[in-house]
Order: sequence, then structure tokens, then C-alpha cells
Amino acid sequence: MRGFVRLCFTLSDLDHPALRLTKGLEAEEQTEVDQIEEKLKDAIDLTTQKSQQGRVSALKTLCNFLSLKYLPYFVFDRRMTLQDCAERALKKGKCAEQQEGGKLASLLCFQMGPTLDTETLYKDMRSLFLTLINDTSLGIGAREQCCYTLSILCFVASHNLEEIEDIMKALSNVFKQKLPSDSPQLSALHSAALASWSLLYTLLPSKRVYDSAEANVTMLLKLLESGDVDLRITAGEAIALVYEGARDFDDEFTLANDSEDKNTGDLESELCNMLKSLATDSQKFRAKKDRRQQRSSFRDVLRAVEEGDTPDVHIKFGTEVLVLDSWSRKKQYDAICQVLGSGMNLHLAENEFLRDIFDLGPPMLVGGVTTKVSKSERHAMNMANFKSRSIARQKNRDKRVAAF
Repeated sequence: MRGFVRLCFTLSDLDHPALRLTKGLEAEEQTEVDQIEEKLKDAIDLTTQKSQQGRVSALKTLCNFLSLKYLPYFVFDRRMTLQDCAERALKKGKCAEQQEGGKLASLLCFQMGPTLDTETLYKDMRSLFLTLINDTSLGIGAREQCCYTLSILCFVASHNLEEIEDIMKALSNVFKQKLPSDSPQLSALHSAALASWSLLYTLLPSKRVYDSAEANVTMLLKLLESGDVDLRITAGEAIALVYEGARDFDDEFTLANDSEDKNTGDLESELCNMLKSLATDSQKFRAKKDRRQQRSSFRDVLRAVEEGDTPDVHIKFGTEVLVLDSWSRKKQYDAICQVLGSGMNLHLAENEFLRDIFDLGPPMLVGGVTTKVSKSERHAMNMANFKSRSIARQKNRDKRVAAF
């Protein structure tokens, strides 16, 4: 009987506030990564709901976590599921949902790196993206994102030069189309296609760049006359990229020197005159911010064409510094930053694929452990620092009291 009473007491005491507090503390000890993975699993489930707004919100959650955190093991385990989420959004969704689906596909590439799974992802989705970027019935934002994602997929997964050039041709067909007047949305699409084309251009061998330099400069020169400042700047940086690649093959490269055609010399002088004009543009009908941004950018482009100057940009993240000392590296950084956004610094510190692209070596170690510190470890370090500060201050207080 006493045993029975004792058992009843134990069972009734399970809902005691002290036990609930203990359970709460145990839940808080769950690692940050585990909590994120639980949220990602919930978001994956919500991508199939009937509400379009709910699906878009779930896709945004997936993209935010995958851009802000490096979770390759989670992504590898659920690659097919995540790919299916992206494909479903691109095929059946509207503009906003297609944008998030395209961004999700590019984030999967950076999480997995250049693996066989990434190549499979590229082969499965290549034709879909080629169809979408040429579909004029689609929203401009969706087509813009598809241009970025297609170039990222090809940049990470493709090692075939002909394949890279085929994708570049498809992207150039977008930005070579004539722009109607007063069409800022189409200008943004052309700028995205040109930026994506420039990313893949960094993969071409210098001989191929040298042979096609005149044709590419002729094509890009027309875009410098655009009314959109972003498209003009993107075209100017692409021209600097062409000159840099051609000079990797021939240090003395100029269009005038490398052709017997007199028109080529005129093309070189026309290009320099236009770059000088854009670098000193002070026309009042342009916004003040646009004029300042344009002049700064085209001064660099002009020096690249005339003197062979390269960028010198230093980006600090953690205890490291990334140096962008070429137009090729700058265009790669800009394209990757377009996808990762505010998570760029974390991926530079932890993502082995990105560190390999920018020659940063393996992820740095601090005190024999990786730079990533768990929440419990941070808490322990803070408590230890607090204790040592308290002891030191107490000693100072004792000295002051004795002196008084």
C-alpha cells in the first residue's frame, strides 16, 4: 500500500513547476544548428501548402537560413527534396515564388560546392532556366533571378568550355535585344543578364578572350549609351574584364595594335572618348548619386583600358582580409555576393568552396578549433571573463578602501 501511495505521488509530481523549468533548460541547451535544422524542416514542409503567400514565405525562410549559415550536411541529406522545392516553385509559381525558387537553386550550389550532386542539379534544371529567361510572359524579376541562377549553376558545376559558351550566348541574346524607351524593369533584366555573362566570361581561357575581344567590345560599346546607370556601369566593367583577359595573353594588347583594319583603330578611340565622357559626366538631368557612382566607376574602367590598372579592394571578415586585385575576381565576388548577401562573410570564413575560389586556403583554426563557437561555449567564456573581471575589480576596491 505504501508503495502504491509513493508511486501515485511520483506520477502526480511530474507536472511540478520545477520539472517544467528543468525541461525548459534542457531545451535551451539544444545547439543552434539543431534549432535551425528544425526550422528548415518545417519550412520545407510548408512549401507545398495551398496558400501562395505561405509558399513564398517558406521559400524565403529556406533562402535566408541557407545564405546566413553554412549547412552542407543538411543540404546533402535533403538535396532531392530541396531541388524539388525549387523546381516546383519555378514551374508552377508566380513571379515572387519563381524568384525565391531560383535563389534557392543557386544557394544549393554554394552549400554543396563542385560535386557530382551539383552537376546533376545543373543538368536537371539547365533547360528549365533557359526556357524561363526567354519567356516574355514571365515577370521581369523572375527572369532576372533566373539569369543570375543559371550563370551560378554553370559557374559551379560545368567544366565544359562549349557548354559555358552556349550559356553565355543565351545570356547575351537577352541583353542584346533593343530596349524600348523608359523601361527601367527591362534595363534591370539586361543588367542582370550582362552581369551573369561577365561571371562566366571569367572562366574562358585567355586565348579565347583575346580572339573574341574586338567583337565583344563592339557589342558592349552600344550598352554604354543606355539610359540606365547600372547597365552602363556593368557594361563598363565588362569591357575592363575583356581587356584584362586579352592582356593575360598579350601584355601589349590594344584593339588598334592587334588589327590591320582601320575601323578597329577608330573603335579604340571611340571607346576611350566615350569612357572619358562618362568618367567626367556632369549633366544635371542625371541624379546626383548616379553621377557620382558613374564617374567613380568609369575612372577605374578608363585606367584599366588605357593603362592596364586593376582594382585594389580589401574586404575584411573576421581576422582575415580578402584582396580583390583583378577585374575577374571582382566580378566573381559581386556575383556570389548577389546570392549570399549579408551571409557572404560567414561563407568566406567557413565555406571551403568559396575559400578555394578566392585562394584563401582551408578554414582558419583558432586555438586548435574552428572559428565557429557554439552558444554554450560562448556563454562559458563570457562567465569566465566576468569572474576574472570581478576578482580584479574587488582587489582594486580593497586597496582604495584601505588607503581611505
